Amino acid sequence: MLFERIGMIDENFGYRSDMYVGTVGDKIIYISSEAPSEQEAPLYGDKYDGKGKVLLPGFVNAHGHSPMSLMRGYGENLPLDRWLNELIFPFEDKLYKKAVYWGTLLTMAESIRYGIVSTSDMYYFIDDMLRAITTSGSKVNISRSVVCPVGKPEDCIGFKEMQDTIIMYHGFDEGRVLVDASIHAEYTNNDDAVAAIIAETKKHDIRMHVHVSETASEVEGCKERHNGMTPVEYFDSMGMFDQPTLAAHCVWLTENDMDILAAKNVHVASNPISNLKLTSGICNVPELYKRGINVALGTDSSTSNNSLDFFEEMKAFALLGKIKSGDPAAMKPEQVLYSATRAGALAQGREDCGIIKVGCKADLIVVDTEVPNMQPVHNMINNLVYSACGKDVVLTMCDGRVLYKDGEYLTIDVEKTYAEVEIARKKILSQL
Repeated sequence: MLFERIGMIDENFGYRSDMYVGTVGDKIIYISSEAPSEQEAPLYGDKYDGKGKVLLPGFVNAHGHSPMSLMRGYGENLPLDRWLNELIFPFEDKLYKKAVYWGTLLTMAESIRYGIVSTSDMYYFIDDMLRAITTSGSKVNISRSVVCPVGKPEDCIGFKEMQDTIIMYHGFDEGRVLVDASIHAEYTNNDDAVAAIIAETKKHDIRMHVHVSETASEVEGCKERHNGMTPVEYFDSMGMFDQPTLAAHCVWLTENDMDILAAKNVHVASNPISNLKLTSGICNVPELYKRGINVALGTDSSTSNNSLDFFEEMKAFALLGKIKSGDPAAMKPEQVLYSATRAGALAQGREDCGIIKVGCKADLIVVDTEVPNMQPVHNMINNLVYSACGKDVVLTMCDGRVLYKDGEYLTIDVEKTYAEVEIARKKILSQL
């Protein structure tokens, strides 16, 4: 496809107007302020008129639980521990394969509608999740989250399924599927399980995805269990950070925790709206930025967030960073946009994604600026972070394939998806 006369977020996360961007196959191969020659033009196939529009790298949702769309609006007005134990865990206990497939597909539809092309996903029923994700054409770093508080890991079904997932699916669907290992959290696994899961990351040379320091009570409980160590200190002592790690939440970090994360090049997935809704707290992103830590952006599930609108997430992320630091100059819009795109791709180990650059993957979204909330334009990047909304996305492309355009889903039957999700919802509720 050849995007013509379109605004663009360049590789330095600046804004350039009236650009030409050409994709062939799954790559970006042409970027210029000049149109390609008449001889070259047919190479790109379809032309896209970019008047009044901006081309962005596709968003990367750095922390999600896609099947939990089935529980959107179900668990409200409770703190995390009660929310999980009284509502979410009983509902999840009734999940079944078909429900997970349709719940995941609903999340993929919402994701591509809002410009998310890749998700770091942590859950179970992996086979059914991947059927939905690959159907949608999206990318995923998927992990079978392990919960093993007692006993030996080899006797834990989650650990066995994690091992199988790594062997079966890492690199699947032409590399759109990558598999991470996943310790659900410190408080849900014993030392033997933590050690065994870390050993799997080293054996297969893969990445780790883990919940870290989401609540104050989690940190205090860890200190009681592990001789005064915080979750970050504990995981570091176990050797987790020897492999690339994506640590979700990181709300309650000490100075030493942040020093460890910086020294070990740990990626952080901040989930601002979910953390607000569950009153978990506010991640100190400005301080993480100062230490050179790669901070990506996540939604968490649509149960604890309710929406996967990444523009909404970016705005909350920016505003909360300002509040946390007490500095209105903190959280520059360029930094925020980087966290929503390139930082997430790097956290997934996808070096050629999350940036508009020749030779990189054609993971692109188009945002309409000829809408009231995007006018006038004093500074386009300011508008994208503070004024845009998910419904301004008019095209989503992943690996050069258009997944959504002008209200039409090209890979997902959304009406059937809505109907099947409703059937699953009623069936599960009838068993509670």
